[in-house]
Amino acid sequence: KIWEEEQVPMDWKEGYLIKIPKKGDLSKCENYRGISLLSVPGKVFNRVLLNRMKDTIDAELRDQQAGFRRDRSCTDQIATLRIIVEQSVEWNSSLHVNFIDYEKAFDSVDRRTLWKLLRHYGVPEKIVNIIRDSYDGLQCKVVHGGQLTDAFPVRTGVRQGCLLSPFLFLLVIDWIMKDSTSDGKYGIQWTAQNQLDDLDFADDLALLSHTHEQMQMKTANVAAASASIGLHIHKGKSKILKFNTENTNLITLDGETLEEVETFKYLGSIV
Repeated sequence: KIWEEEQVPMDWKEGYLIKIPKKGDLSKCENYRGISLLSVPGKVFNRVLLNRMKDTIDAELRDQQAGFRRDRSCTDQIATLRIIVEQSVEWNSSLHVNFIDYEKAFDSVDRRTLWKLLRHYGVPEKIVNIIRDSYDGLQCKVVHGGQLTDAFPVRTGVRQGCLLSPFLFLLVIDWIMKDSTSDGKYGIQWTAQNQLDDLDFADDLALLSHTHEQMQMKTANVAAASASIGLHIHKGKSKILKFNTENTNLITLDGETLEEVETFKYLGSIV
């Protein structure tokens, strides 16, 4: 019936939000991460949808993305970045790395654009309609002190705790990076014939360029493409790492300077 009518039961659209504390002052809401407890039958159905989509769409994703993908891991990206840095030092070539951090990435995706992206990547219209309906009327209740709050609507972003969400988010990041690096001018020389613009693990992006000018342009391009789908770069958490360059100019975004650091903890490993 769900498949034929392209509508999911209303109880699948309700989630219980569990607060997971992060760092900092726990009296502030922004220092909690929310994870949703969702309908088990709904999760089973979403697994069926995911199995029907993922192999076809995975072939369309850029090789630079290692997040949420079979036989790929963060160690691949860490090892690759270390090789890039070592080659920069060995060959005395300049290298600029911008570690991008997004503000509330999962919660900020514009859904109307997301449905267009699903069609763009070849997802069948029936599956797009079912996913879109599953997002129509979403609401959550917060678990607090052993009790539930009143329900509130969730109108933006992809669902926390949903099996489809990592897959949907990869499409968003893939489109952002394809759109912002399509000219192929601002990457580093990776092989004799190929440039490498970035290394990605879900929304953890490491932009790569040889010069300050290239990195400034690339950062602006990525920010513009991200904003068009609802994502915004966190200027206070994005960091710049430079090797073998005497250029002291700073990378800026919307008039704000991105901090330069001597080392950076990339996917759990110090670079």
